[in-house]
Amino acid sequence: MTGMHRRAWVADRPDPAELVISLYGVFGYLFPTPLLEKCRKMDMALILITLGTLFVAGLAVNEIGKRTRLPRVTLLLGCGIIAGGSGFDVIPPGVEVWYEFLSVTALTMVAFLLGSSLNRKSLRAHGKVIFLISISIVLTTLVLVSLGLWLLGLDIGVALLLGAIATATAPATTQDVIRQAGVKNGFTDTLKGIVAIDDAWGLIAFSMVIVLVHQLNGDGDAQMLTSVAWELGGSILLGALIGFPAAALTGRLTEGEPLQIEALALVFLTAGLSIWLDLSYLIAGMTVGTIIVNQARHHTRAFHEIEHIQWPFMILFFILAGASLETSAFAKIGLIGLAYLALRALSRVIGGWTGAVLGNAPKAERPWFGIALMPQAGVAVGMALVASRQFPEWSETIMVLTVGTTIAFEILGPATTLFAIGRVNKSTNRD
Repeated sequence: MTGMHRRAWVADRPDPAELVISLYGVFGYLFPTPLLEKCRKMDMALILITLGTLFVAGLAVNEIGKRTRLPRVTLLLGCGIIAGGSGFDVIPPGVEVWYEFLSVTALTMVAFLLGSSLNRKSLRAHGKVIFLISISIVLTTLVLVSLGLWLLGLDIGVALLLGAIATATAPATTQDVIRQAGVKNGFTDTLKGIVAIDDAWGLIAFSMVIVLVHQLNGDGDAQMLTSVAWELGGSILLGALIGFPAAALTGRLTEGEPLQIEALALVFLTAGLSIWLDLSYLIAGMTVGTIIVNQARHHTRAFHEIEHIQWPFMILFFILAGASLETSAFAKIGLIGLAYLALRALSRVIGGWTGAVLGNAPKAERPWFGIALMPQAGVAVGMALVASRQFPEWSETIMVLTVGTTIAFEILGPATTLFAIGRVNKSTNRD
């Protein structure tokens, strides 16, 4: 979630579960009565048992994914839905309040790894295609979704906002599906590059639409452009300030690779400073990863250690993401929501194919970029929250449609990504 999107999550009052747990912990330590001590031990035991169970579920999902070729992201989200509030509601509040920490940590790791995929060799081979496809998909999605919803009767303002929200992707989901597929070729390298910069273009498009809709409503708001300029420019600057020293200093204690401690230090420093400065940890993390992979000549493989430690964080992240989904929202989307699903899917395919043709990508890959980039996740919900606060008169429409359709793309999207990678790999091997 970017800095601007994160601000939208700040409620007018503290989260009740988190407040209760915090107060309970303070009073428990200030006044350690036998009853409080016993309750604290029970809570700790329940949390540890839950974490152990979630890791076992993650291990089982990993094996099921290997044997059935089902996307493990979808399976993990499904586990979360079953265990969360939309299912049996068996995840304790003490675990659920970790979701924000886990999401920030996991997504920063993903940003580092995606940034490290933008090395000189990859950019020379695929840089033009990455740029053209990412721009084409964002513009095509914005135009087709907005135009389609407007023709179906929505106000032009809310149609534009929903079109901008539709540009958001799910970098963590896409990266994990690529990893699960075990395929490394030009198509997957290009996908990594696209998702590394896609949300930056989406953020710019969304912010410009916010300003445009304010102008259409007669209440111009130039502050949004200033906020976006700070978030994008500041995030890149922060990434550079961390990335260049890290490129020179990491990997010196042991020959060849950074240590796990060094990798974790970079992840937490980047995420923490981004949040503190109200910046995007996704863009900052991607910048750090790109700089290190291109500047650290003494590394044999940048961020190899992050790949080793990423999966446990991702297990908890995806399960708790599933637990946080309110599946009842999907039932409320109606015909407009189904049209939104179809328009976004169609625009991804058209935009991906157009960008691939303009970038002269291999013909076997051109039809599959848009299909591989279907997943959508928390960034879209963050955009929707910002739009809802900017335009409260459309809040219910925006939130119901975004949450409902995001659930669909979050669950079904990984399958389309895995299918597209498999088809391109099969076609490439046959040729």
